Amino acid sequence: MPHLQSRAISVQTHLRDQVADALRAALIAGELRPGTVYSAPTLAAELGVSATPVREAMLDLAREGLVEAVRNKGFRITELTDRDLDEFTELRTLIEVPTVGRVAGTASTEELQALRPLAERIVTAAQERDILAYLEADHRFHLELLALGGNRHLVEVVADLRKRSRLYGLGHLNVSGQLVASAREHVELLDLLVAGRGAEAEECMRRHLAHIRTLWAGGAEDR
Repeated sequence: MPHLQSRAISVQTHLRDQVADALRAALIAGELRPGTVYSAPTLAAELGVSATPVREAMLDLAREGLVEAVRNKGFRITELTDRDLDEFTELRTLIEVPTVGRVAGTASTEELQALRPLAERIVTAAQERDILAYLEADHRFHLELLALGGNRHLVEVVADLRKRSRLYGLGHLNVSGQLVASAREHVELLDLLVAGRGAEAEECMRRHLAHIRTLWAGGAEDR
């Protein structure tokens, strides 16, 4: 019986994660709108699951700052202000720019080249307007690159910042094709790192993050 109980818990946890991923995808696609309140039973019916894993997944998203609980009603999709986006970008710049410079001087060519398939996948996904593939590859590239700096807590902080900021405005940007230019910056960054050009790599990362912030602003205007 203990074995079966553990198995049931594992299955339930897996379903919770699947529901959370589906809800994040709905946020990206603009199907769940900032400021709107959604009930767990309504979302559960649309996803074809019970309300329990939806409530659990929404609590996970609430801890990430993507939604907030509304008593006796459900969950409201969090609205990001320009100030929020500016502050997230500032924090990422303070962390990621110097880390990239450090990685340029310490990572081996083999470690850096191992990231090239991810960088190329980001570009391909942007060209094909496959937003979920873009996000998955972009997420892995940034975090795996930062991990080469050797500070796992730093990576966790950036991962949290990305969760709080990256899911807004992307639907419009994907349709318009504006993500392609941002995607190509990953390849440029990697080329600079492989060449050991740390100062230029730092500037590329700084420009990339500023570019992302500009894209978010454009996406926000269409909400």
